[in-house]
Amino acid sequence: MSLESPALSARRRCLALGLGAAAGLVLRPAQAAAPATLSAAGASFPSKVYQRWARQYAELSGVRIDYKPTGSGDGIQQAIARKVPLAGTDAPLKPEDLSRHRLVQLPMLVGGITPVVNLPGLEGLRLSGELLADIMLGAVSRWDDPRIAELNRGLNLPGRRIVRVVRADKSGTSEGFTGYLAGASAAFRAGPGQSSLPAWPGEVQAAPGNDGVSGQVRATPGAIGYVSHDRVESDRLSAVVLRNRSGQWVSASEAGFRSAIFNSDLNRQGDDLAPLLDRTGQESWPITMTSFLLLDAQPATAAEVEAAMRFVWWCFMHGDQLTRGTGFAPLPVSVQAKLVARLGAVAPRQGARPSYQQY
Repeated sequence: MSLESPALSARRRCLALGLGAAAGLVLRPAQAAAPATLSAAGASFPSKVYQRWARQYAELSGVRIDYKPTGSGDGIQQAIARKVPLAGTDAPLKPEDLSRHRLVQLPMLVGGITPVVNLPGLEGLRLSGELLADIMLGAVSRWDDPRIAELNRGLNLPGRRIVRVVRADKSGTSEGFTGYLAGASAAFRAGPGQSSLPAWPGEVQAAPGNDGVSGQVRATPGAIGYVSHDRVESDRLSAVVLRNRSGQWVSASEAGFRSAIFNSDLNRQGDDLAPLLDRTGQESWPITMTSFLLLDAQPATAAEVEAAMRFVWWCFMHGDQLTRGTGFAPLPVSVQAKLVARLGAVAPRQGARPSYQQY
């Protein structure tokens, strides 16, 4: 299901320029030379996409964006401490927290979390949300368990112990994944519940970041873990097929993420905090979520944030093109309009407003 068209892409650009002008942020030359390198850190969920965008941006601007996938928890802490001018998180801050820490939160793209397994010779493993929750609780501990076999008739399930691979760091990916499991299972909801750093029961293997989990799953026969969808193809992982809220067996895909957007208040009301987990829709992928960037809302001077804002603006203006084929989906126009307004709300404590509508 596509939410964008060439006409909407053109409308997006017109809308952005119109709102920018309304806010008094007209296109004009940069007031200060951009730094050669811009440091950024945080969520590993979208990190491959941000790094891809950064390479393209460097070719245009000469500015290198050094994005380190340190996890959403670290990204939030670095943003609060002003250690980096741009930080990523998949666990959005509440409005009151943004106000207290003087931060602007910008939705950037939508992607999916995909359970993956290391079961050589076996593809298309089906799991319901409740069964996946029981596996991650350790209540189902072998791959030839009758409950798994019931959903996978015809597959030759190995008589092997299930090895759970989880995130070692505080993670928005973990928060999204456990949020889905908590919604699917009363037992999971009772404990560990939704968390960015869950207390997993029993013995698990922990690895840092999406790349760490991917590597650990690939190295461990019988493993199950959870990663961002773009890692499935790039790391040649075997993805689990899930039953969605509409009762359909679906694989993670950009079309599935768009369907989740379409069937949520992200699309209907432009609410970028709207949950995308377990939406209705024939194609909807049940573990879909929005990823965000954080920047300083009240820097000392415009020079402290201009480079970061120019990069975000460029990503916004080329959003459809940049997300195509990445394993992520673009945001609706109604949400992008809010993005422009939020950039316009950045107010340095000294001097002029930032100049960022450069590319």
